[in-house]
Amino acid sequence: MLSRVYLVNKNTIKVLAENLINKIAAGEVIDRPSSVVKELIENSIDAGADRITVIIKDGGKELIQVIDNGSGMNEQDAIMSFQRHATSKIASYRDVGRILTLGFRGEALASIASVSRVELKTVPRDSIEGTLMIIEGGTVQRVEHTGGNPGTSLAVKNIFYNTPARRKFLRAGSTEYRHILAMLNRFTLANPDIGFADRKSVV
Repeated sequence: MLSRVYLVNKNTIKVLAENLINKIAAGEVIDRPSSVVKELIENSIDAGADRITVIIKDGGKELIQVIDNGSGMNEQDAIMSFQRHATSKIASYRDVGRILTLGFRGEALASIASVSRVELKTVPRDSIEGTLMIIEGGTVQRVEHTGGNPGTSLAVKNIFYNTPARRKFLRAGSTEYRHILAMLNRFTLANPDIGFADRKSVV
């Protein structure tokens, strides 16, 4: 009869690297491009935007860009927004029972950035200077000052480029776009006071 041999002097349990944790978490938050659109639009609504534009290329596989006229972020908040479990929505456990926002866990941006190339441009209201961030596979490449209109533009490029096993399960661009359009229609119906626009990028 076979028996298992346990090596008590060899450590086999390890803490996962932060980047790997984010990639695994991305599977819980994002299953297709429409999931990214959902998370980004919810952030725009929570930021008080009343105009939101969504730009899509190849069903979101090549590009998802959400542009809003919300409150924007300063540089420190922009950097912190890509940290896991960093959020402005709650400060204590009591806040969990009285959440009035669409998102609060602070996982979405970290998860999205870990499996794509992200470009964030954000300008706070009543400010003439904002922040530009370039993130690739969860690693910050650049942070610099920029100008522009108040609000936030977040472009997600080449989703799942570094997790090919997941990218191959994405459907044709037209199919993924239909999922995104259905998502947008739900947001439009639920938020009649917000102007939504979407367009396919041909660039």
